[in-house]
Amino acid sequence: MVPWANGVGTGSSSLWNLMGNAMVMTQYIRLTPDMQSKQGALWNRVPCFLRDWELQVHFRIHGQGKKNLHGDGLAIWYTKDRMQPGPVFGNMDKFVGLGVFVDTYPNEEKQQEAQKRRYSPGVQRVFPYISAMVNNGSLSYDHERDGRPTELGGCTAIVRNLHYDTFLVIRYVKRHLTVMMDIDGKHEWRDCIEVPGVRLPRGYYFGTSSITGDLSDNHDIISLKLFELTVDRTPEEEKLHRDVFMPSVDNMKLPEMTAPLVPLSGLALFLIVFFSLVFSVFAIVIGIILYNKWQEQSRKRFY
Repeated sequence: MVPWANGVGTGSSSLWNLMGNAMVMTQYIRLTPDMQSKQGALWNRVPCFLRDWELQVHFRIHGQGKKNLHGDGLAIWYTKDRMQPGPVFGNMDKFVGLGVFVDTYPNEEKQQEAQKRRYSPGVQRVFPYISAMVNNGSLSYDHERDGRPTELGGCTAIVRNLHYDTFLVIRYVKRHLTVMMDIDGKHEWRDCIEVPGVRLPRGYYFGTSSITGDLSDNHDIISLKLFELTVDRTPEEEKLHRDVFMPSVDNMKLPEMTAPLVPLSGLALFLIVFFSLVFSVFAIVIGIILYNKWQEQSRKRFY
């Protein structure tokens, strides 16, 4: 077990940063209270350089809302950037890395009801719902469709207002991503997501975040525990599993990242316009000279 990732609420605060409305309670970190329009996050300060790891998350989601009158959920992150608030469960959109989402509010279902099901809804999900997404910074999380366009996999996870502990584990071994859960009070892991060929760079940060809107819930993190996994590799696997520098998934093409255009300064813009005019005048003069010579040669041939 990696010590820095254990006991986030009781003694390792120097290695963690709280953000937004997150609060330190006696036995847990409350990312968001059961109030509207709140967001909070917890981020570790130490980047993870492990090749194979397992992150166990002990959490609780509870509140006064009933049926679908609650939201929005929480996310667990392994990303290049930390402490970046935004709309994706309290974190930035177009992140770089891995996001695992515990989504408690069915946005797509409500959109379909509002439109009176004018189109085929496809397979209906049962919420709360766990899903995973890998991003190289080029993709946006689609809130209206609950992240379906970029989802690697998912499963239903009834985790609200339970009277026993709920756990989630994210395991990354030999570029194989697995998400399992223990939410039935039986102390047994149940498979949720399994994706081979996931390439995650080392040196990213672990974090967790949450957000509420018109609907709300208490989103509590009781513990985060990171384990280093010892895995044997053949020489062929060592060559195959070299370090990567950008998140990706085999057989899934992510859009290429393009560098943003740097805006031109006033001086640069003036010089471009000036030299363009000089070149245009020069081209016109050369054209006139060549045209006059052509006319002279034409007259000589005529006489």
